[in-house]
Amino acid sequence: MKHHKYLIVGGGMAADSAIHGIRQIDSNGAIAMICEELHPPYDRPPLSKSLWKDAQFESIWRSQHNLDVALHLGKKIVNLDPAKKTATDNAGNVYSYEKLLLATGGLVRRLPDSDENIIYFRTVDDYRKLRELCEHGADFVVIGGGFIGSEIAAALAMNNKQVTMIFPEASIGARVYPQALSEYLNNYYREKGITIHVSDTVKSIRKTGTKWTVITENGTEISADGIVAGLGIQPNTDLAEQAGLRIDNGIVVDELLRTSNPDIYAAGDVVNFYSPLLEKRIRVEHEDNANIMGEIAGKNMAGQSNPYHHQPFFYSDLFDLGYEAVGELDAGLDIIEDWKEPFRKGVIYYLRDGHVRGVLLWNTWNQVEAATQLIAEKAEHTRATLLGRIID
Repeated sequence: MKHHKYLIVGGGMAADSAIHGIRQIDSNGAIAMICEELHPPYDRPPLSKSLWKDAQFESIWRSQHNLDVALHLGKKIVNLDPAKKTATDNAGNVYSYEKLLLATGGLVRRLPDSDENIIYFRTVDDYRKLRELCEHGADFVVIGGGFIGSEIAAALAMNNKQVTMIFPEASIGARVYPQALSEYLNNYYREKGITIHVSDTVKSIRKTGTKWTVITENGTEISADGIVAGLGIQPNTDLAEQAGLRIDNGIVVDELLRTSNPDIYAAGDVVNFYSPLLEKRIRVEHEDNANIMGEIAGKNMAGQSNPYHHQPFFYSDLFDLGYEAVGELDAGLDIIEDWKEPFRKGVIYYLRDGHVRGVLLWNTWNQVEAATQLIAEKAEHTRATLLGRIID
């Protein structure tokens, strides 16, 4: 049995940030990271953003800065015994711990009859596989019109590939953006050469010679050299459930990021935490949350008591459009749009009962703090009080 003061289950951004958080407080306590992937921690956002522009591949790796961490790559913890404070991996190795962090992230949603040749885009290996296909292939199908689907479709088109998007909604990002903006994106993507099949889903996929044929429920047949799916994730709570921890749309934590077992913490995509800003429990699948939450979890594992009251922001790049956002972005809320230039630059406010719950900064930069403060004020607003409120 291998004993470590701190045991980190997961190898993503939250896990890496936790290690840095621990080392800020405890420079000597033994740390082990058990990670299913065969790679050390890396930044995930560039896989669908900057690496398709001019960023260098080597720039994604997160530096360990000689933090003296035992990395166990290609291993999966399959059993957790909170009473004995032990974790067992799929090779039979047993690790004991004093404090443990679950940073198990999410599991990609897959199509019902999933074909192994579909790239469910999430990892660096998925990126490499798609890049390899791009060396010889010209035609690509992207399934999904949400966060990942819209980014990958743009990335492929910017690299001179013929792209076809398929998604069940009426327009790109329909669950998040105001209807007019969402419909604008349909036209914008078409102007960029992307073929879009809205209100449609994939019925079947078959191999046709060296290519694939995607058949939609509406009867359309599309030839492709590669198929990418961005269908979102579900929190990977299997280990937490096996350990008897409290689960509710993720692993439930208190403000110090402790699970229902005080010696087990959780951070990142998998965590259900309370947001003081929004006054409710939420789960966030974005970089800012992983980095800040991971660091605070690490510090608290090492003996501090830092409440996680941070409201994470998120961002996206879509060709030469982009945004930063904070709070609740739900197309079903009351929406007030403040455009400097329609659909090209502006601020969109999401309100419930007259109170701002979320802000979308569309091609409007360096205003996340102002947007967060606006939500925090919890004042009642109208169109008159919001127009011109945030500008860059």
